[in-house]
This record gives sequence, structure tokens and C-alpha cells, in this order.
Amino acid sequence: MRGPRRPWWLSPKVLRTEVLAGLVVALALIPEAISFSIIAGVDPAIGLFASFTMAVTIAFVGGRPAMISAATGAVALVIGPLNREHGFGYLVAAVILAGGFQIVLGALGVAKLMRFVPRSVMVGFVNSLAILIFIAQVPEMHDVPWAVYPLLAAGLALMVFFPKVTKAVPAPLVSIVVLTAITLAAGIAVPTVGDKGDLPSSLPVPGLPDVPFTLETLKIVAPYAFAMALVGLMESLMTAKLVDDITDTHSNKTRESVGQGIANIVTGFFGGMGGCAMIGQTMINVRVSGARTRLSTFLAGAFLMVLCVVFGPVVSDIPMAALVAVMVMVCFATFDWHSIAPKTLKRMPAGEITVMVITVVCVVATSNLAIGVVVGSITAMVIFAKRVAHLADVTSVTDPDGAQVVYSVTGELFFAASNDLVGRFNYATDPDRVVIDLSAAHIWDASSVAALDAIEAKYAQRGKAVEIISLNEPSAHLHKTLSGELTGGH
Repeated sequence: MRGPRRPWWLSPKVLRTEVLAGLVVALALIPEAISFSIIAGVDPAIGLFASFTMAVTIAFVGGRPAMISAATGAVALVIGPLNREHGFGYLVAAVILAGGFQIVLGALGVAKLMRFVPRSVMVGFVNSLAILIFIAQVPEMHDVPWAVYPLLAAGLALMVFFPKVTKAVPAPLVSIVVLTAITLAAGIAVPTVGDKGDLPSSLPVPGLPDVPFTLETLKIVAPYAFAMALVGLMESLMTAKLVDDITDTHSNKTRESVGQGIANIVTGFFGGMGGCAMIGQTMINVRVSGARTRLSTFLAGAFLMVLCVVFGPVVSDIPMAALVAVMVMVCFATFDWHSIAPKTLKRMPAGEITVMVITVVCVVATSNLAIGVVVGSITAMVIFAKRVAHLADVTSVTDPDGAQVVYSVTGELFFAASNDLVGRFNYATDPDRVVIDLSAAHIWDASSVAALDAIEAKYAQRGKAVEIISLNEPSAHLHKTLSGELTGGH
């Protein structure tokens, strides 16, 4: 009799891919977490603890398998000022409260707002992230010993050519191991991971934030916590959507939103600095290493702590050049080169290109993904509104006997189109009976109803009667509800 079937993700091939991907991501997380700790103004161990608890927790409660969540620069930028002004206890309290906000926002369905993010904003988001990841590597390539450059070139060459030999082992892992072995064997003095800060020597322990539990504390913490919740959710949901596209699979964005909240609460109680999804590490995991399950996310966090606590001295010897090479490779893999190809730019509408460029400029200028996405989305909506507004048209036919004129209105009537609508009628010269045919139009808002009221009022001042005909059911209901109610009686 056959035993129960083994889950597909426990097959040797998948298991090997997930384990090795988790190890590569863990190695790449160490310098990033330390760098983000410096941005937030906290001890390097705090960022590493946060990356450990975020990754392990989100592996169980998140909605997007294979996505990596850890301490991030976006979150560090938001809560860094709070730490500098009020101390570490307030930062931890903000992380826990931000997690609570994320759970509430997730339950309220904030993930559904992602459908309003246009593709051009998504492309701009991806390209700007690739640029930001590269910019973050520049300090590691500036004012360093000359040996860094050949090591960097060797790392890139290994990652380009090693997959042609075999894909059984991730090329980034091979690159890190080979470059570390070369620097140690040859005694080459180059910046290492250990130069970034001391790695933790023990596991984090849970505890409450060291703050007075008063209304005053809540007033100080709440604005930072809410900002962190929004930035974290936006970055996580955009990254989840990107992974959906790469893997041709669907993920539960509401579960991801709530999961981010739970992970931040857990991280806060363990004294971490909080975080969200990480685009760079997620790309290493999904695109470069080929991981597809929650196992890689869990192992990235688990390996991170094992590497720090057990193999700290070895990890400290990894040359930064090896990790920079991995991140530079991620930049090239992440950037959507097709979007800037001359052939694509010729065919793409000018508005779409404008939105993409504005998104990239805003993100790169502010180092804040949320600002770029919001500004890009608003720009796209304004361009869309202008484009649709021009689709509304008015044509008129006067009866041969001159007794009445019929105006046919076509298109979508909303605030942008309704402003022009009033000026499309010949109030002075039209006959006494005017018919407005809306069979080919749709009324979307109060602005359009107000415009129709204004047209009727202008004709009424001249003693002319107006009849509006052939409204579809939703338009007729809106018109009946609002007509005559939108202006005061003075």
C-alpha cells in the first residue's frame, strides 16, 4: 500500500532550490540590514533582529510566497527621526503601532486600491528601484582599495557565466564563496561585512517597549507609526504585484497586508526596527535563484540568525565587493530595459512615458517609493481625465421648419468634460424648443448634472423649453436625484 504523497515543495529539486536561495538571500541581507540600522540610528544588531523576525513571521502569515520581508531603507527613513528625537523605546512602540495600523488597513481592504496603480507607474516603480539599489552600492565602489574593482568584475563574470555551466547552485552563492576564498587565501585587504558593524552573538528576547504608556506617548508615536504603515504596505503590495507578474501566479494582497502588520508587531516585541517587503532581496530569491515557496522566505530569516550567531567570524570576512556584485546583478535583472528601448518609446503614448519618468524622478529624488507611486498615479489620473474629457462631443440638428433643435451628446460626462459642455449650445439663436438626446452618453457625477441644470437655466432665461431624453437607467437616477438640488436659491 502506497503512503501519503509528499508535497511538491519537498521534492529534492525544489528543496535544493529553496534552501540555496534562502542562504543567498540571508548573506545579502546582512550588509543591507546593517546599512539600514545606520540610517535609522540604531545598533546593527537591531536591523539584523528585525530582518530575522520579519522574514520568519511573514513566511507563515504573508499572502505572497517567496517574497522577502526584512528591515528596509524606506521604513528606516520614516522612523529614524523619531529615534533621534525621542529614543529607541519610542521607535519600538511605533513599530508595534504601525503593525496594528497595517492589520486595520488590510482588513479595510486597502489592497484593493492597487488596481488603481497604472502599468506605467508600475514600470516606473521597478526602474526607480533598480536605480536606487545601484545608487546604494556606489559608496562601496568609491574611495576603496584598487583590489575591490577586479573582485567586483570577477563576481559579475561568475554570475553571468556560471549558470551556463550549471543552474543546480545559485550563481550569487558561488560568487560569494569564491571571492571570499580568494581574499582570505591571498590575504587581500578589502572592506568586509565585519567593517559594517558587529554581528549579534545571541538570539533576540521578547519584551515591552521602554516608554511611558500614556496618551502623550501615543501622540508622539502615532504620526510616525501611520506613515510607516502606509510606506510599508505600499512597498510590500507593489513588490507582491511584481512577483505575481514574474511567476505568473496570483497572491492574496489582503492577507499580505495583515501579515505585514503581524510581522511588524512580532518584530517590535522582539526589539527590532520593523520593515516591509524588500525588492532587491525578493529579486535575488525569485528571479536570480528561482525560489517559489514560503520555505525560502523562512530559511532566509533562519539562516540569517545562524550565520550571525554561529558563523559570525566567517561572515564578517566576506568581502563587500562580493555582495555589491550580487546587488549590481539584481539591478540589471530588475530594470525593465524593454521600457526604454527606442522601438517601445516610439509606440508608447506620450502620457504613459511622462507618467513613467515622473515616477522614476520622484522616487530617485526623495528615496521614497510611496511618494513616487502616489505622484505617478495622480499624474496618470489627470492625463486620463484630460484624454477622456475630449471624448465627449455635441452635435445639433435643427428641424426644417425651425420649430425645434435636437442636440446629440456622446461620451462620458464627468467633472472634466462637463465644464466644456455648457459652452457647446447656441442659447441666443436656437428655436424655442430644445431637445438634448443623451442616448449615447453616460452621466457619472454631480458636476455633469449641475452642467445640465445650467444649460436649462440659460435657455429658461430666454423663454425657451428644454427636454432631456434617452438617459440610461443609472444616469436617469442620478439626474433625478440631484437635478435642481445643486445650487442655492439666492
